[in-house]
Amino acid sequence: MEEYDLVVIGSGAGLNVINVGINLGLKCALVEESKMGGTCLTRGCIPSKILVHPADLIREAQHGKKVGLTFKVEDINWDLIAERMWHQIDESKMMEKGLLEVPNLKVYQGTGEFTGEYEMTVHGKDGSNLGTFKGKRFLIATGARSFIPPIAGIEEAEYVTSESFFGEKFPKKPWKSLIIIGGGVIAAEFAHIFSAFGTEVTIVEMLPRLVTTEEPEISKFLENNLKKYMTVLVNHKAIKAESRGKLKVVTVENTQTGEKRDLKAEEILVATGRKSNADILKVEKTGVETNKAGWIITNEYLETSKENIWCIGDANGLYQFRHKANYESKVVRTNIFEQDKETVEYSSVPWAIFTWPQIGHVGLTEAEAIEKGYEIYVAIHHYSEVAKGYAMGYEKNDTEDGFVKLVIDKTYRILGAHVIGPNAAVLVQPFVYLMNSGFTCKMGDGMNLSLIPKEARACPEGGSFMPIYNSMIIHPSLNEITGWAIGALKPVNIKQEHHH
Repeated sequence: MEEYDLVVIGSGAGLNVINVGINLGLKCALVEESKMGGTCLTRGCIPSKILVHPADLIREAQHGKKVGLTFKVEDINWDLIAERMWHQIDESKMMEKGLLEVPNLKVYQGTGEFTGEYEMTVHGKDGSNLGTFKGKRFLIATGARSFIPPIAGIEEAEYVTSESFFGEKFPKKPWKSLIIIGGGVIAAEFAHIFSAFGTEVTIVEMLPRLVTTEEPEISKFLENNLKKYMTVLVNHKAIKAESRGKLKVVTVENTQTGEKRDLKAEEILVATGRKSNADILKVEKTGVETNKAGWIITNEYLETSKENIWCIGDANGLYQFRHKANYESKVVRTNIFEQDKETVEYSSVPWAIFTWPQIGHVGLTEAEAIEKGYEIYVAIHHYSEVAKGYAMGYEKNDTEDGFVKLVIDKTYRILGAHVIGPNAAVLVQPFVYLMNSGFTCKMGDGMNLSLIPKEARACPEGGSFMPIYNSMIIHPSLNEITGWAIGALKPVNIKQEHHH
């Protein structure tokens, strides 16, 4: 039986790790059941943003009336938008070609499942056996898949998920009407995209508010603004679905009153959250434990319960964002290939929701901070309260007047920053860097600051790029332009020391 030094399951952030193994000359195997590049590149955050941007431009054009301009969107070239999106997704073909040419790498293009201790079998789409092998080390980076709730008739009625949308069910033109079941990140972004393109959108969310990861004020602000362009039904549960002629019908029930009603649309999008792929992997056969929700359990070193098996990204169910997976891949590279171990730290994981208005988030909400025992300050400041915000057409008490909310502890440490409004992802990122500077410099009691030279009282990281280097940068966002510039640093007049 073939045995590999390193087996990586999943070609998203897992590629960051297998590249190290390849460069070290290890005998490596990569298992991927879909397109190379993982969820973010092929069916997630990157292609969706190619749809979000033109939707943003449409809404910005409509907002122009606030500052005295009237724009008319004369045409939506869906074919060009789709062409640009597929061009980005098709980068996976070049990745596949390159990986297949690596001499010390075996690529298995199929679905892997554990069949014993450190043993795996890979099956093709037709069920064929593509190979059984052993691995000295395994990295599970298999992502997650859409969770489909138990709605009567939903399979017969058929539906779209984020996976099938960026695949066989991508529409030739925007649907005339769309029912979105779910009110989280994916639902909010798709609702923005299609409502801007002229689709009649209805969101069905069983919880009392949308995007429940956010501050209640932000959830309510988003709901009020989305309602200008679509129907939003919170406290409503989808209980049945069926096809009637060319339309699909979803029966929803008010969770508070029990009242039922039928919704009709051309298509149904199910966006009710994500589900672990651990069941497909059959991880229990190799001794890897999962929690009650099915996510693979990892410790602070990203180790699973089984020695020499690690897990990163969506597969461990913690903060399902590509930049978090990239961060974990950096940590796990150290823990797999080096003697000294590195721990993960999630207190400043940032993210953005590219809906309308945009949302940026890092750290704790007010409720989370109180629950954790912090004594806190809270600040809220609106766009209209600064000159640039007013110049952009935001006025006090305007329903579109977004805001920032800061959560600060009594020592002035930043616990959380939350923004809703234009460029929210960009506005929240500086707080990520500050939170990653690690500490606030303080002088001892009775010390005369003026007697200490400035360079001697500087924090070790104060003013350096290290807090940026050590931070997760929201992906995909314009913050990456400045944050990733660090990777291009070259000496200009610095004398280089050569080490042997």
